[in-house]
Amino acid sequence: MALRIRPGDRRQLGTSLSEINVTPFVDVMLVLLVIFMVTAPMIQSGISVNLPQAETDSTPAEEGLTLTIKADRYIYIEGSIINEFLLEQKLNEYFYGKEKKIAFIRADESLPYGYVIRIMDITKKAGVEVIGLVTRPKEDKEK
Repeated sequence: MALRIRPGDRRQLGTSLSEINVTPFVDVMLVLLVIFMVTAPMIQSGISVNLPQAETDSTPAEEGLTLTIKADRYIYIEGSIINEFLLEQKLNEYFYGKEKKIAFIRADESLPYGYVIRIMDITKKAGVEVIGLVTRPKEDKEK
């Protein structure tokens, strides 16, 4: 069975294939661009915590895991909320097969001392060898 195309049909076939409407594509791309521009600063901001002040600088090293504990006692590991009772299991999973087990705790200054010690104890039970406490630099009052 052969397909016969008459001379007039070739002209119509060629014009319909060459005219692709890109307007909807451009509209979708502009909407996505606006969405990413609005959400990008929120993703980079991180979890805000009112850290206690200290005269010495204590910024976490790049190779350790940072635990963030907010004033409402929510614990964050890499941006996700972890239940206190599952913390030891999550830390074991994170440090499985790693030689250096280093953790840094960013705890809100309004948290009770006993609660922070309890989180440090759970972290030690998970096999973390070094635990650091993150503070913010002390502000001079003489300015």
